[in-house]
Amino acid sequence: QGRAGQGRAGRGYMPQILTWLDHFLPIKSTAMAARNHMTSTGNSMLYAFLLFIITLSLQQMYRGKLASSELFTILGGFISSLLFLLALTFIGNFQEYLNGRTGWGSVILAEAVATVAASAVHRVCVTTCLLFSVVILYEVNKISNIMHQKAEVKKKAY
Repeated sequence: QGRAGQGRAGRGYMPQILTWLDHFLPIKSTAMAARNHMTSTGNSMLYAFLLFIITLSLQQMYRGKLASSELFTILGGFISSLLFLLALTFIGNFQEYLNGRTGWGSVILAEAVATVAASAVHRVCVTTCLLFSVVILYEVNKISNIMHQKAEVKKKAY
């Protein structure tokens, strides 16, 4: 039987349990999501939307504090750039869910939404939001290129 707590071939019970859960439960558990290392387009879209609404609400609740000093104004722009990232994630997932194609239109729309949110706090927040958003877009593009290269290597391996 092998070591204690393991089956005949030395494999643990966890893969058997996850296979059973895959078969009987329509909703993926945390263990299954960790096993797959990716979330579905619908879940990602939902999480991005909920985080966007929460972040926007908190930003608007504390806009007086965010506009009170120079440092908080920069923080307001950074929070707006996080809104850009969340809006970009939501819009990109929504477009992929509908037709599988995304492009620069989603970037422009997400930036417009974040800029409007920043302008509700302070004028300087708009400028800092644009600067932080460019940096975030660069990093997202870099990560995307790395992930696509890994996917191509996996395709070639099979």
